[in-house]
Amino acid sequence: MTKINSSLHSSRRKSRKSHFSAPSSVRRVIMSAPLNKELREKYNVRSIPIRKDDEVMITRGSNKGREAKVTSVYRLKYLVHLERVSREKSNGQSVPIGIHPSKCVITKLKLDKDRESILERIKKGREIKAKGKET
Repeated sequence: MTKINSSLHSSRRKSRKSHFSAPSSVRRVIMSAPLNKELREKYNVRSIPIRKDDEVMITRGSNKGREAKVTSVYRLKYLVHLERVSREKSNGQSVPIGIHPSKCVITKLKLDKDRESILERIKKGREIKAKGKET
């Protein structure tokens, strides 16, 4: 069997090493979350790197179905912390629960000019790809 993507390694050992020693810029891309159906239709984009102030809905785990705002993106641990999604410690202190971005669905994007240009770029690529399949 031949390799599909020559830039990625098929060895489990090397794949794990590259994942856990990835720089912050690569972690940003790995920490992408899918968009909900309405946003997917609107922007013609399936997923986008998550950022602070996005609004998400949790799709997996004990907090499934909860909607919350992203308070922090913890790239070192590949987690996001959400507003009001926390647990109590034994001393009564509240600690945010870390959730992986792939287990969330973005319901509302925080748009700025950089984010809009990213969406536009992905949309153009999709349209060119669709045009190529038609011919």
